[in-house]
Amino acid sequence: MFDLRAHVHRPALLGADCALTYEQLADRVDAWVERLGPARRLVLLRGGTSVEFIAVLLAALAGEHAVILAPPSRPGRPDEMMQTYNPDVLIDTDAGIVDVRRTASAHELHPDLALLLSTSGSTGSPKLVRLTRQGLHTNAAAIATYLDLTDHDRGLLNLPLHYCYGLSILTSHLYAGAAVVVTDWSVLDACLWDLAARHHVTGLAGVPHTFDQLDRLGFPDLPSLRYVTVAGGKLAAERVTDYVNFGRSRGWDFFVMYGQTEATARMAYLPPELAEVHPSAIGVAIPGGRLRVDNPDASGVGELIYGGPNVMMGYATSPDDLRLGAEISDLPTGDLAREVAPGVFEMAGRRDRFAKIFGLRLDLDEIERLVPGPAICIELNGTLGVISPDPGAAAAVADSCDIPAWAVRGVVADVPLTASGKPDRDAAATLISENAGIRNEPSTGSDLCGLFERALNRHGIKPADSFVTLGADSLSYVELSVRLGEFIDPLPRDWHRRTISDLTALMSVPQEVGAKRGRWISVDPTVILRALAIVLIVGTHANLLTVMGGAHALLAVCGYNAARFVPGGRPPARHVMLGASRIALPSMLWIGALSVFGPYASTTALLLNGALGADHWTTEWQFWFLEAAVWTLVAFAAVLCLPSVRRWDARRPFATAMCLVAATAAARYALIGIHAGPLERYSVPVVAWCVAVGWAAARAETPSQRLLVFASAVGLVAGFFGDIQRELIIAAAVAALLWARPVRLPRFLALTCSTVAAASLSIYLTHWQVYPSLENRMPWAATTLSILVGVLYQRFSTTVGNRFQVVLRRAFDDFLVRVQVDVDGGVQGRSDEHRDRQHVQQEQHRDRSGERAVDGRAAGRKSERPAHEIAA
Repeated sequence: MFDLRAHVHRPALLGADCALTYEQLADRVDAWVERLGPARRLVLLRGGTSVEFIAVLLAALAGEHAVILAPPSRPGRPDEMMQTYNPDVLIDTDAGIVDVRRTASAHELHPDLALLLSTSGSTGSPKLVRLTRQGLHTNAAAIATYLDLTDHDRGLLNLPLHYCYGLSILTSHLYAGAAVVVTDWSVLDACLWDLAARHHVTGLAGVPHTFDQLDRLGFPDLPSLRYVTVAGGKLAAERVTDYVNFGRSRGWDFFVMYGQTEATARMAYLPPELAEVHPSAIGVAIPGGRLRVDNPDASGVGELIYGGPNVMMGYATSPDDLRLGAEISDLPTGDLAREVAPGVFEMAGRRDRFAKIFGLRLDLDEIERLVPGPAICIELNGTLGVISPDPGAAAAVADSCDIPAWAVRGVVADVPLTASGKPDRDAAATLISENAGIRNEPSTGSDLCGLFERALNRHGIKPADSFVTLGADSLSYVELSVRLGEFIDPLPRDWHRRTISDLTALMSVPQEVGAKRGRWISVDPTVILRALAIVLIVGTHANLLTVMGGAHALLAVCGYNAARFVPGGRPPARHVMLGASRIALPSMLWIGALSVFGPYASTTALLLNGALGADHWTTEWQFWFLEAAVWTLVAFAAVLCLPSVRRWDARRPFATAMCLVAATAAARYALIGIHAGPLERYSVPVVAWCVAVGWAAARAETPSQRLLVFASAVGLVAGFFGDIQRELIIAAAVAALLWARPVRLPRFLALTCSTVAAASLSIYLTHWQVYPSLENRMPWAATTLSILVGVLYQRFSTTVGNRFQVVLRRAFDDFLVRVQVDVDGGVQGRSDEHRDRQHVQQEQHRDRSGERAVDGRAAGRKSERPAHEIAA
């Protein structure tokens, strides 16, 4: 099917720890061909997306075996594929199993039969689609043609290969001599985007749920990206338009695609230029295919029929069906459609009983049979709705279909019936809609989603979300980390990056959130650091004790949190700016209110005293810490807005962090040398290294990286104050950020610690107005009262601030998008010269695509071609 050796030294398969050329891949395939032997047999191949899985698949196809592609095995689930088809060879690449059960096939296999795929996603259904070698080859060629794939392209393959969409990514790129970047990471993993940037991915594919996740995360910044595709379900018309326009501003094309396993993969695609006019359409037939509407009604709606060489031979439900030849030439899709322009089709509903959930095509009738007892199952707004008197029905459906539990909305009730005794699906839809608030969690009785919603003041949080993907901040982190420590012990250091469903699975004894827990709680070390630092600051100011260095240690914690809460795939400048705003806005409001009565100048309220204030200590310098934190983060965000820096940060986050340390260290030594004067140690450019060291601590992953950060911190703090105790405190704080693990504390102490840590900013703001009148007579009272007032102000400001949180987030998003477009040479700020140059580059790319095209593939698309010509 694929002449692998024709491309010799071109890259074929790329991954996190591998890189195979076409020649090396061909060698692996040849080794597997020899291992499988010359006799044609039925091979059942299962496993996850991996290089070894691909090598075995290509070898089985090259050896002309009949291959059943099955999802990875799941413990405790009967293997219906094995029981039904009794394969001659079983290969499980995940488990390392190669079970040759017989040397000759026990089945009669039709000569054209090449591949068998399930019709029902991950349910493990024994009903399979019979596909031919010609169908696989022509479908791959068609996709390569309309995507203009060349041997310079690199597609991201993170979809399952037993799913026809994932398989089509592989086959179309191999057909064109292009490379695929193979991984099983999801779009929620930051390492996926690091991998994509490192290998200069040009193509990204996803199902509608993928784009739901990217909407929350922020679309990854991949300068090499040339095209993005969506299939496996319907994307709303307005979102299609948004992605087409967004892609155009970033220099890539957005393709909507339509297909079914019964057509090998793809039947139609919507070119970006047609999406502007018909964003709700599925588009035109793929090259070599044909679409028509059968028996249209008065409004032009009828069943969509597809014809082409990639149509299946037919279904198989038993080994006897494997000997059959082609039974159909035109494929009734089961979907209702209309022709909205010559050759352009739009969906108008479904005729069959299939649902598209997470890109999986699920047979609803079959799912109903999986539920013990009576049940009715329908598709409702991208989720499955299940009504059954069995309380465990929804969980059973989620497990059988291998989809998240929250995507199944279960209602415990008798199945509604029509007057004739048939299932009443309209009544079922109404009943499920009325019970939309029901959530089925992965672990019985747990409600961590509700805990996250209350802590973050958000609604609609799902188990697939994580603290980082929700764009939360360090203050919310304090509360959540302690609350989660009540349920998860030990609390993982990286809990903020784990999904809620993953955290639920770590609960040793699932209970209702809010139920009585043990006397000990696992507390994150940064929470303890924040609480301890603010107590040291207030206690020292109030003459209760003399331990200096708490504020500088807090700057390191500030940088640490700013770096580690940046979601994967989202431009870091946005998050850093929002973090700075969460410090700046409440501070400016508080100081501004006080300035009305005289204690502070307007420059202090604007956090500009360091730049515009006196060159000696005055009360205006009391808020130096806030100025240092805010303006350092703003400077970091400005640097991260630069495209080259963002790309480098995506590939080498630790190296970027150390560059920030080096830059701030250079400023520190250039301005003051070794020792900082009484006022210099509070100046923004002089203390910015504290924030940078904290940032680097969050980016350090290996022992050598942690040692490098610690050595840098020790070198920078040595001699800074001329006070060894103060310098040791800062060094100890950095060491805690690098190596400390969650600490078990008594419940009362843990909750007190979290309360103080969460209010640390408010305590710092307000204590200047509380302690002076008591510091000489009652330092204990001055310290305690300062902390209490800060806690109360934090509760009040949080209540008020939550009302503005959404507005502020949107405002910063809009602002940073405009800045990003200007910096990147986007539509808003792109000069005519740049636009012309980009147009010439695109035309040159298309010309090269045409030169490399083989087997009569088109030489590129022209956006000005009318719809009927594209359809033809």
